Amino acid sequence: MADRITVIGWDGTPLTQAAAGALAAATLVAGAGYQLAALPVPERAERIGLGDLRAAARRLADHRGTAVVVAEGDPGFFGVVRTLRRPEYGLELEVLPAVSSVAAAFARAGMPWEDAQVVSAHGGRLRRAANVCRAHPKVAVLTTADAGPSELALMLRGVPRTFVVCEALGTPEEDVTVLTSERVPDHDWRDPSVVLVIGNVPATEAAAGWLAGKPVDHPGTQRGWALPNRAYAGADADARRPRALPPHVRALALARLAPAPGDLLWTVGAGDGALAVEAARFGAAVVAVEAEPADCARITANARKAGVEIETAAGSGPEVLGALPEPDAVAVEHGGPAMVRAVVARKPERVVAVARSLAEAGETRQILDTAGYRTDGLLLQSAPLRAEQSSGAGPSFGRGDYTLLIWAEPHD
Repeated sequence: MADRITVIGWDGTPLTQAAAGALAAATLVAGAGYQLAALPVPERAERIGLGDLRAAARRLADHRGTAVVVAEGDPGFFGVVRTLRRPEYGLELEVLPAVSSVAAAFARAGMPWEDAQVVSAHGGRLRRAANVCRAHPKVAVLTTADAGPSELALMLRGVPRTFVVCEALGTPEEDVTVLTSERVPDHDWRDPSVVLVIGNVPATEAAAGWLAGKPVDHPGTQRGWALPNRAYAGADADARRPRALPPHVRALALARLAPAPGDLLWTVGAGDGALAVEAARFGAAVVAVEAEPADCARITANARKAGVEIETAAGSGPEVLGALPEPDAVAVEHGGPAMVRAVVARKPERVVAVARSLAEAGETRQILDTAGYRTDGLLLQSAPLRAEQSSGAGPSFGRGDYTLLIWAEPHD
């Protein structure tokens, strides 16, 4: 293997003394074409491109002499170091980082970024990156030539966002463009280093959080999940409207839906949005469907109170689902078998449905079985502990209730 391998992060600024010395002594230099052309690579040194990083790593392992790998910014942050450190190559690295492209992009935008999400669209993950942008108001997306700003903006159609598109960061051709998301597809973009996708970010005067990658703590947000219905404005306030799912049912539904960052979850017949809000607090993007615009407004108010973002869609029939983005998981809180049938046509990975009777539970399970899912379910019975008790008496319980919950996943 090479006697010494130095990984140099380069952000377009003059090399440090250590980086310049390593480059001058190199007998093999690997990097992108523009980097090899712009840097003082020794004439005697072998040059290889980094188009196929694993092939380059194998060549480095076979090389005898000193080698340098040039990467953008911080090569340990979504960079080449992870691949070069794979045990099969047996490479020992010295890493000399520069400013990461994400840090540079936020610096160009004049924004703090300890509360930002950072995602990569590499490897066919554009849809998951877009879902993170739906769920969070400040996201840096590392893009590729075929998963760039235009493709990202098209996936976020209808979601109000500002794009800060940073092309060729750290090069003489660097360009930073700020556009609203609907205008982004109208442009031809070079392969950018990073795209910032910005929504309604809390005021910078607010106290900073303490955990990088997490939004600023929202004042008044209750800790935990499966909160009592009273935590959600409007829950059970109108007997004519669908009742919110009880907390213990929400807890099981969330366990089966398994919402996570990068997922998109639908809640259909979402009531006042309790399940939608709690799924969003796990980091998933959420679209909540309810019959009337007023219902959607209540969901939006509860989301704002909890410090999360939820998209809403007004409508009560299966046809409302046709315009929604592709889901990873769906909860049918209200809507019955007809809505479940419309849901499984979109082939989500996980489905949870509430049935109002044993007959409805049977029909729902048949729909899911026919669609190729593996189904299970529970009849959940509960009775609340009474607040008042007679002197010396044991605990007593209020009127009992039950809920039929069906869940499904595709067969292995």
